[in-house]
Amino acid sequence: MVNIMPILNNWPLLTYSAELEDGEPLFVSSNCLPVKATRLEPAGHSFHAAALCLLGYKEDTDDETDDKSESSEKDKGFTASYDSYRFKGKKKSADGKEQQDHYALLGLGHLRYLATEDQIRKSYRESALKYHPDKQASILLAEETDEAKQSKKDEIESHFKIIQEAYEVLIDPVRRRIYDSTDEFDDEVPSDCAPQDFFKVFGPVFMRNSRWSVAQPVPSLGDENTPIKEVDKFYDFWDSFKSWREFPHADEFDMEQAESREHKRWMERQNAKLQEKAKKEEYARIRSFVDNAYKRDPRILRRKEEEKAEKLRKKEAKLQARRMKEEAAARIAEEERLRKEEEEKRAAEAALAQKKSKEKEKKLLRKERRT
Repeated sequence: MVNIMPILNNWPLLTYSAELEDGEPLFVSSNCLPVKATRLEPAGHSFHAAALCLLGYKEDTDDETDDKSESSEKDKGFTASYDSYRFKGKKKSADGKEQQDHYALLGLGHLRYLATEDQIRKSYRESALKYHPDKQASILLAEETDEAKQSKKDEIESHFKIIQEAYEVLIDPVRRRIYDSTDEFDDEVPSDCAPQDFFKVFGPVFMRNSRWSVAQPVPSLGDENTPIKEVDKFYDFWDSFKSWREFPHADEFDMEQAESREHKRWMERQNAKLQEKAKKEEYARIRSFVDNAYKRDPRILRRKEEEKAEKLRKKEAKLQARRMKEEAAARIAEEERLRKEEEEKRAAEAALAQKKSKEKEKKLLRKERRT
């Protein structure tokens, strides 16, 4: 075996500065130099495997096994699977931290999702001028120590930064839609109420959920005196309700953490499944709410009662017409019977009179013959 230490002593070595590596030399190796590298990190699939080992999701194996598996994977190709990705790229949980209220930061807490783009721009300009670090410099003079001044300065800059972030989110239609979807919202829907409280109970809930409608404006529930045609249009609208609401899930994968196109596509499929499930639950919630409202709407109930009464009236009228027809037919039959009886009586009387007349004539003829 050749001793390469004399070679290493004469070899110009690459070193980092003392700030990075404490002045220790870093040996560089290549395929053509018999120099042992002491600071190499795995890359590619090896990095993936090493990361899983560090996280405890995969057991480490011997070098020979790694070499064999590496060579076999080169031959077979790498295929991503659910097991290899399911722990990678997950968004961290909120850790108890509340979401930043972007509307309140810009002074639009009273408007929230109703705020227009012009109102957002105007409020941002006012907030930026008010809370800009240069405008807050006088506050630093009130602090006594340099440490307190630096702390206050960091606080001012941090507040100004989150104002900028709030504006960037709210001015972007896509990001604002996602933020509005996660904003505080009461998903509870009533299932029953007293007949006289229908509009008081169901009206605000329809108004609250109309914010998610793709089609605008959303028709109003109306009141007791709303024409029934308008009521039908209202329920037709909600029967075909389409929501723009997004459903970001706590277990969604962060696309920016994808390691490859295959990994990114897998993340998209997993996120799509979570989104689809949430959308089905949302439409089921709306469908149940609309059905409950339709069953308890006093105008619909009144129309059903009127339709029921009208159907009953028509049925009674039909029965009455049938009875009248039967009575008329019976009367006609009775009249025909009486007419026939009268005709038969008259015919019988005429025949009797004729018979009497003939007998009288016969008697006269016999009497004349005798004389």
